[in-house]
Amino acid sequence: MNLTFFDQFMSPQMLGIPLIILALLVPSIIFTTQNNRWLTNRFSVLQSWTINSFTKRLMLPINKTGHKWSIILTSLMAMLLAINLLGLLPYTFTPTTQLSLNMGLAVPMWLATVLTGLRKQPTASLAHLLPEGTPPPLIPILIIIETISLFIRPLALGVRLTANLTAGHLLIQLTSIAVLALLPSMMMSILTMAVLFLLMILELAVAMIQSYVFVLLLSLYLQENT
Repeated sequence: MNLTFFDQFMSPQMLGIPLIILALLVPSIIFTTQNNRWLTNRFSVLQSWTINSFTKRLMLPINKTGHKWSIILTSLMAMLLAINLLGLLPYTFTPTTQLSLNMGLAVPMWLATVLTGLRKQPTASLAHLLPEGTPPPLIPILIIIETISLFIRPLALGVRLTANLTAGHLLIQLTSIAVLALLPSMMMSILTMAVLFLLMILELAVAMIQSYVFVLLLSLYLQENT
């Protein structure tokens, strides 16, 4: 029983080819690209306004030297948002429930922000390892603690996204099984279905919030190193 619950998080295959590759390429098809037309449709206008508003809000606290990251962070946000939302559709697969994928996104981005800080302002970047005004006896301990917290950041990014989406999908599956099991009792089945509907709304919010939090934390790491 427990194995069947977690089967939904295994990458499906067709003719020996993992379909996770297709799931990662689908979001690029959904978002429209710029064209040379004088008039565009409503979806393109809404998409452009949303992306511009998000980029301005994300880059507001970051120095101008860090604005080069706007395309990368906005594209990452759009991809994560599309993947998380598409994964809620029936008979689909959510790649962001795989820790390997999330760590593959988190580690290079985090490492790039750290290397950027060490290359452009090494003194300020290393100063984050030791808070100002620390008593001399506590200096070695605090340096070790801050170093550990620095290296835990990418792990926290990947695990946070994986755990939230996995927990939501499991709750939805368990509740849907309960709806079918309680069909003989019509009243209990209707109540459980109402809970399932609320869980779907909650999971939609989680899918959007977690993609935003992932990119927001990366922007905060970038802000410390620019």
